Amino acid sequence: MKQSTALDLRVYAGLIAFGILGPILFPDYVQTIAVMWLMVLMAVTWDITGGQMGYNSLGNVCFFGIGMYASAIVQISQFTDVAAYTAAFGAIRVEFTDAQYFTGLFLGLIAGGIAAAVFALLIGPAMLGLRGPYFAIGTLGLAVAVGELVAGWGYVGGGGGISMPVYPGDAGAGAWMFYVLLAVLALGTHLVVRWLYSTQFGLAINAIRDDEDKADAMGIHANRYKTMAWAFAAFFMGIGGAIFGNMSGFIEPLEVAFPTATFGIFMVAMALLGGKGTLWGPVLGAILFHIVKEVTWTYLLGWQWVALGAIIIINIVYFQQGILGWAQDRWPAAFGLTVDRGGAARPAAGEAAE
Repeated sequence: MKQSTALDLRVYAGLIAFGILGPILFPDYVQTIAVMWLMVLMAVTWDITGGQMGYNSLGNVCFFGIGMYASAIVQISQFTDVAAYTAAFGAIRVEFTDAQYFTGLFLGLIAGGIAAAVFALLIGPAMLGLRGPYFAIGTLGLAVAVGELVAGWGYVGGGGGISMPVYPGDAGAGAWMFYVLLAVLALGTHLVVRWLYSTQFGLAINAIRDDEDKADAMGIHANRYKTMAWAFAAFFMGIGGAIFGNMSGFIEPLEVAFPTATFGIFMVAMALLGGKGTLWGPVLGAILFHIVKEVTWTYLLGWQWVALGAIIIINIVYFQQGILGWAQDRWPAAFGLTVDRGGAARPAAGEAAE
């Protein structure tokens, strides 16, 4: 077994152990740890295009919101009229049965992922025709525009938002259920992404990152692969948004569903902190960023943005390759790498690729 593979297995085992024991050891922080898994999901999905493909998006949060609203519409529309349910005046009160709630939740999660992926497939060919800072700014504008459009859409409550169906049982049991859903989704997404990177798809998006024009010349359909990569990220982000919307219990377009100034920036910062373009960097960055965020929000209220801004500045100035990239350069053998005379890291001798 490769040294790096053995290390990966130990990391997966550690994450699963923490996923099981974390909320048991810290029962008052079940939702906080659940949000940590959401952060991992965001960083890992952003890195598909931002790290592996070299297209730095500032608008992936729009998939999060689309999944959230698609899930809400599906969950509510099965059993009552959405417009009446979300009406600002004379709104009806609906009591969902257990069967209705769980059926709606299951279908809503699927709808959230599909709606976000379809949106990415439709808008991707046009947006991904942009490159560099133009793509980043274009995606930022896309997220802001989608959020504003939803805020003005009366059918889903507009700026007033939507109260989601209430979990039919003890609130603590509901928190545990959403925790498990987010943990399984985050770990499952990482496994899927790991597999994708080992296929021809991974080679293609890496070639696009290294030199898109040469990749095109070699016969790689760059725009097709770019759109597929964005759709993969959108699918998992859409499911994450659907879960988070139900966990929050209330959907508001600009602060909950399309929080460009918070989650939209956090996912980029987390991937950069851990090391974008690496398998485990986004995971490491998400966990560290979330811990610092929660500590500063708790003990440095009023200075939390200063602390997070300082982290981003230090990261960009001193650790441009991220924590994991820096560690791989400093201790390559620990990651199953060796460094040739030219200074390039490569698999250690005797460790053939799987």
